[in-house]
Amino acid sequence: MSSLRPIAFTRGVPPVEAFPVAEVADCAASVLREDPNILLQYGKSSGYLPLRRWLADQHDVPVEQVLLSNGSLQLMEFLTVELTNPGDVALVESPTYDRTITTFCRNGVEVVGVPLEGDGVNLEALAAAAEQYHPKVLYIIPDFQNPAGVTTALAKRRAIVEMAQRFGFWVIEDVPYRRLRYYGEEQPTLFSLAPDRVMQLSSFSKLLSPGLRTGYLLGAVEVVGEVAKLAEDTYITPALPTEGIIYEYCRRGLLEENIARLCDLYRPKLDATLAALRRELPGAGYAEPQGGYFAGVTLPENLTTADLLVAAGRANLTLTNGEGFFTEPPERVFVRIPFCSLSIADIDEGIARLGQIVRGKR
Repeated sequence: MSSLRPIAFTRGVPPVEAFPVAEVADCAASVLREDPNILLQYGKSSGYLPLRRWLADQHDVPVEQVLLSNGSLQLMEFLTVELTNPGDVALVESPTYDRTITTFCRNGVEVVGVPLEGDGVNLEALAAAAEQYHPKVLYIIPDFQNPAGVTTALAKRRAIVEMAQRFGFWVIEDVPYRRLRYYGEEQPTLFSLAPDRVMQLSSFSKLLSPGLRTGYLLGAVEVVGEVAKLAEDTYITPALPTEGIIYEYCRRGLLEENIARLCDLYRPKLDATLAALRRELPGAGYAEPQGGYFAGVTLPENLTTADLLVAAGRANLTLTNGEGFFTEPPERVFVRIPFCSLSIADIDEGIARLGQIVRGKR
């Protein structure tokens, strides 16, 4: 058994110090006293109306285009049911979020990967896939992508929505990390570029707390209405108490302060990750994220994923199997490094162990 301390490069979770516990507790006590008849009762499947109105104001859309649910992955499930049928094709970035691949496959949808470059999907490959497969949807994470850390360039965003309009597919834009920008300039959302073709998913998991389980959908009224019916048939009512807590937190103007605090907390961890990659893995390929939770690393061609996982286990380094982020096995070994929950010391040590494995010293 290894005497090294365990280090886990696995899930993208916030550290305990990210949670504004006192403020959330105060908001919970306040909103439950003020609105118990709504928050503790069955309610509308579209979610707590004051929070929907707040989000509508933030995004400059009618409230009818906003729906709340128990996390954005639940909404991804609903959108898959609403926008596709078994046997349809969905396009995704390659690599992409592994649970989205699972969601599509569970619903009988064929998933086709489009190569992801340092500034977003390869447009020629996307056009070819759209021509060949006639997809119903394209799923994309344009800001600080999970797992690669890539941000889609403005020109590619415009080209993607133009293709969606030309080929007639929906774009599902997932933006849970968008507000966690540590460097660079914000790009417009795909939803803002083509609100008639884009359904946008996000949540409060990375900005406030994943335990509050509140995600939201912005999109066309007719699709949002159908998703609300699916939600009602699935759980009748979403978790209204937590939606109320989040509304009170946002109403007090606390969210912007918390986002700024999180950026200050996570920025040094991203810096440490990139510095360690440059130092320990000079032959690897990776984007330099400007924000978010992840850095994705493509390793040199001297080992397999299976060999890497075995060697990492011996080094007390836990890794996610990188093949799960692809629709087809990748040509080279891929590693996702979720840096936000780790200390800088563990980031340095974990990437050093990874470098030693690649160099054959472990």
